[in-house]
Amino acid sequence: MDENVSMVLSLLTGVALFLFGMSSMSDGLKKVAGNKMEMILYKLTNTPLKGFLLGTAVTCAVQSSSAATVMVIGFVNSGMMKFTQAIAVILGANIGTSITGWIVSLSYVEGAGWASYFSSTTITAVVAVAGMLLHMFAKKDVLKHTGSILLGFAVLMAGMSMMSGAVAPLRTNPVFIDTMVALNNPVLAGLFGIAFAAILQSSSAAVGVIQALSTTGAITFQGAFPMVMGIGIGASFPVLLAAMGSSRAGQRTSLAYLVVSVLGMVLGALVYYPLEMLGMLHLNDLVMDPFTIAATNTLFRAITMTLMLPAVHGVRALIMLLMPVTEAEKEDQPDFEKLDSRLLQNPELAYQRAMEVMEGMALKAQKNVHRAIRLLEDYSDEGYRKVEHLEKTLNKYEDKLGKYLVAIMTMAISEDQSRSISKSLQAIGDFESIGDYALEIANLARSVNQKKENFSLEARDELAIMSAAVEESIDLTVEAFENDDVQSIRRVFPLRELVTVSADEIKKRHIRRLQEGKCSMEMGFIQSEMLVNMQRIVDHCANIALDMVKQAEQDFNVHRFLRKYQEQSRSEYADLLSQYETKYNINQVPHPQEEEEDRSPAEMPEGMVLQS
Repeated sequence: MDENVSMVLSLLTGVALFLFGMSSMSDGLKKVAGNKMEMILYKLTNTPLKGFLLGTAVTCAVQSSSAATVMVIGFVNSGMMKFTQAIAVILGANIGTSITGWIVSLSYVEGAGWASYFSSTTITAVVAVAGMLLHMFAKKDVLKHTGSILLGFAVLMAGMSMMSGAVAPLRTNPVFIDTMVALNNPVLAGLFGIAFAAILQSSSAAVGVIQALSTTGAITFQGAFPMVMGIGIGASFPVLLAAMGSSRAGQRTSLAYLVVSVLGMVLGALVYYPLEMLGMLHLNDLVMDPFTIAATNTLFRAITMTLMLPAVHGVRALIMLLMPVTEAEKEDQPDFEKLDSRLLQNPELAYQRAMEVMEGMALKAQKNVHRAIRLLEDYSDEGYRKVEHLEKTLNKYEDKLGKYLVAIMTMAISEDQSRSISKSLQAIGDFESIGDYALEIANLARSVNQKKENFSLEARDELAIMSAAVEESIDLTVEAFENDDVQSIRRVFPLRELVTVSADEIKKRHIRRLQEGKCSMEMGFIQSEMLVNMQRIVDHCANIALDMVKQAEQDFNVHRFLRKYQEQSRSEYADLLSQYETKYNINQVPHPQEEEEDRSPAEMPEGMVLQS
């Protein structure tokens, strides 16, 4: 085999072992820590300085700024962490990732006599044996995972040794020496660092390879420094890819990693090159070795990231300029800032403000139902992510609004005010549940898309009719809730009965199609689940309607109210039900002829989810 081919293969094998070892160490550390890393990262980042220090510490532990940043993207994506906090963590993560270079440097420690017992070869062997014994024979999971960490470290060290051995012949290779001379050009060296880290998808691995190349004595500081700066930018590519499926907030967080790396390169260049030109440093001709590469990487990151820490808000403003908030995103953003604790001294004003926020919650629940139903007609991963994200926002509404309303109840308020707040608390639960069922519909739509199956034409038409009825139900409820329109919201009751009766009829029609071989059992189950979730949405709309009507009529006995309502509104109710039966008539959908079963006269449906 050609010597150059053999060298390249050995180098690639060393890189593969290095990446595998680093991945094993990172995974083992995460398993030993369980969810502690994530919880610590989430809880202790309420100030930029704390986030900065914690990002450094966590990344030192997991040895991957990309992994730490992906964790942060998840927090921002779910709303658990603010964007400004995330930037501070990313700054710290950029420093923490440089520790791998120092670990790699251990593989170049050699000695004679007693010192040989502390050489990299000895350390690697001892660590490998200890890791193997723990991984194979330990009973406790923590010890097994610790064994994985040690084995990962041993593999990483073996990979570095292989890389160093592979590039040893390059010391006298004229082509390699000429290449390194060309890379003394800062622009070429910077581009090389960017491309190299992007290909390896790891700044630590890219620095490790440069450390291996430095053993040839052909790399000087003039070429190494721009390479190190470029590596930071190249390492942002896997983070950008990881955020492609996240929300806009998560995508901004991934962009922050790139922006921070670019700004770091600019700062590094502005600080170093003027000083070097003025003759104050004299570092260009310094021949690099693995230790000086590690030191350069750490100092560059520590200085530039620390300089950016006071300008976190400026970095945030730059990113918002590059990726501004869209109109659709504004609609999805919660308005929790209105829940000012200072207003609690004036319970009436605080309650009014809470109702404004609650209207926002109602509109978001309405939007999520529409989005979920659209997925039945035209599924997209982006649409699903929007439903999922908005459902998490509704959960936060329930938590923050609920706590705020309970805080109002602790103030000196009247009995009527207390009763109004109690009803509002129930409505919050209903709107949050509507969001839950919308997400369930979205999950079912995703399942259908993943299975690459379709409903029969009849089933699709039936679901379209039911969907339209559910959308009118949520639209009626939210509009009436916003305008406190008690008369309009009464229309939800007959609409709810229509949905219930139609769902039962659709299930019977599916059984007939199943018997005729026109529909599959699996798709029938999915359709049934969709119908159940649609019914639950309308049930909760009816709950909200019931509470509004009871509040308006000051009749808080549920059963007495229902009896009175049925007696006084029977004619109006029957007329509305007849209108809805015409508007949402599933019998318009072609199906096998069969004698219709009798149905009881129009009345308030049994089984309505009632809250006293």
